[in-house]
Amino acid sequence: NILRAMDHPGVLKIFEFYSNKQSYSIVTELCPGGELFDQIINRGPFNEKYSAYIMYQLFSAVNYCHKMHIVHRDLKPENILIVSKDKDGYPIIKVCDFGTSKMFERGVAERKIVGSSYYIAPEVLNKNYNEKCDIWSCGVIMYILLSQRPPFGGRDDYEIMETVKKGKYDLSSPPFDTISENAKDLIKKMLTIDVNKRINAEEVLNHPWFKENQSKELFTKVNNT
Repeated sequence: NILRAMDHPGVLKIFEFYSNKQSYSIVTELCPGGELFDQIINRGPFNEKYSAYIMYQLFSAVNYCHKMHIVHRDLKPENILIVSKDKDGYPIIKVCDFGTSKMFERGVAERKIVGSSYYIAPEVLNKNYNEKCDIWSCGVIMYILLSQRPPFGGRDDYEIMETVKKGKYDLSSPPFDTISENAKDLIKKMLTIDVNKRINAEEVLNHPWFKENQSKELFTKVNNT
């Protein structure tokens, strides 16, 4: 029902759904490029312009969802599909897998722990969070796009989540020693433990990093063709 209510170029479209005694089927648009996760493993890390274009599309979709009072709660490269590539070789993406998403009310905290260890926000682990948990997950995704490694690691889920709670990550080791200050500034603003100080989706879209990399122009051009 959440997917049926949405209409955005960055959100996977549902055409129809039906069920029988054995199964429940959902017919969606085809994304032949597969998961962003596989692209990161096989081709990452990516340069800033390439990463910025992916992140701008992702945040356009996230901003739309939040304005519709929908929180995704499990944003990660496995849930970002590649539809195709534009003439310059930049990927056109779609956010998918809204199985853990829900409608939220402003000012009402969520309590259920939902998400994946590398990408989960610390406030989710503390069972007191809002839609900004998606912003944290996007910050992790951006970090991985630029470095091909997660900001919070560990030998198992428990260790990873303990590292997440501390919120400490490295922006000085390679390749971050050659990455722009604007990129690192955006990561810091997304991976801020204090939810009240964390940037929101609309503010992210207006960050100088996207202007620097002409992300909005690329996004507008593709969606007008």
